[in-house]
Amino acid sequence: MPQEKQLAIEERFARVFNDKSFKERLSSADFEKYINAKKRLSFQKHDTIFEDGEIPKGVFVLEKGAAKLSKSGAFGKDQILRFIKEGDIIGYRSLLCGENFQAKAEAMTDIECVFLPSEIFMHLLEVDPQLSFVMLQKIAYELGESSNTITFLAQKTVRERLAEILLLLEQKLGVDPEGFIKISLTREEIANIIGTATESAIRLISEFKQDHLIEVDGRNIKILNHDKLMKLGHVVL
Repeated sequence: MPQEKQLAIEERFARVFNDKSFKERLSSADFEKYINAKKRLSFQKHDTIFEDGEIPKGVFVLEKGAAKLSKSGAFGKDQILRFIKEGDIIGYRSLLCGENFQAKAEAMTDIECVFLPSEIFMHLLEVDPQLSFVMLQKIAYELGESSNTITFLAQKTVRERLAEILLLLEQKLGVDPEGFIKISLTREEIANIIGTATESAIRLISEFKQDHLIEVDGRNIKILNHDKLMKLGHVVL
């Protein structure tokens, strides 16, 4: 999905899911239920937000920090499914399906978030059409992301996949004041995302650095030539 459409969905969700907006749309009784039910939670880096297989008790809206969703494979190796940044909501898919969580959520930085219990979130969806509509948009967007991931892993070379994932990480997570992608990933995590061996990921990152496509400082990566990476990865942002 083009970046502007993704940003539009995220901005629409932010406008809808906040105290001021809820107060304007909800009845006094429903707004009071919402205010009394929501909790502010904090997690430290590497803390588990919820476990794969855990029964959902509510949804989490990140206000600060970043997290990752991952699933353990048959041989115990974790596969990173996607990254969660400020403004994102997690936990709702399993809740809406009536099933246990199908992935593990882990803090990649210190996190501050709002937790909304299941019964209140489901009630808000019933009484608030604007919230229901924006949640439908988010679900549709994530379905598109899943379809793109299947194509990404099945049809692109490892070199093309690395180029694309670096661009998507920058788009998703943003950059720090020096231009480095905000979240630093281990080489094993990068290999996990692009579906290759850690040694191959290390070699490709070194090649990208030598070709002046990226700058590397430890685990931190800065994109130097977006156009060449987009051509290399056949990416349209």
